[in-house]
Amino acid sequence: MKDINISELERKFQEKIDKDIKIEPKDWMPDDYRQTLIRQISQHAHSEIVGMLPEGNWITRAPNLRRKAVLLAKVQDEAGHGLYLYSSVETLGANREETIDDLHSGKAKYSSIFNYPTVSWADMGAIGWLVDGAAIMNQVPLMSDVLMDLMHEQWCVCVRKNLFTNDKVLKSWRNWQKERLFKRKWHKML
Repeated sequence: MKDINISELERKFQEKIDKDIKIEPKDWMPDDYRQTLIRQISQHAHSEIVGMLPEGNWITRAPNLRRKAVLLAKVQDEAGHGLYLYSSVETLGANREETIDDLHSGKAKYSSIFNYPTVSWADMGAIGWLVDGAAIMNQVPLMSDVLMDLMHEQWCVCVRKNLFTNDKVLKSWRNWQKERLFKRKWHKML
């Protein structure tokens, strides 16, 4: 069996990072780096899933059918964001069920903003607006992450959170997708 020089692999990995070359989940990376990514991405996924709870609690109490439909769409959207991110964790080698078990046992963390009560319908709107705004501010920097898979998931999450408020994000998303396909030469397969 061929000897693998860990210091050489680490040097090549650091060179990729320094040159801003995107890392694929199956690329070699130091174990600590991979575990940190798993922890960060799973925390984000947990926050998306727990983020459904305030809206979910109001579905049956919403003032009219239109608002119920909006809340259902919002809950479904948050679930989709969580699923995107759990898929990223799986590409890094983590087990989705174990990740979720860590959340249930308290070993894993999530954003505590979702622990604030929504006593009135006005609270629901204000907290939802503030939380989504804060989430976008936190997640946009991750779109330039060195991990290609996470970068894609962050784009999906940010575009969907900001879908109705900013057409520039959609244009950026389309341009990024074209560039990504071109770099991977997938456009020849389309």
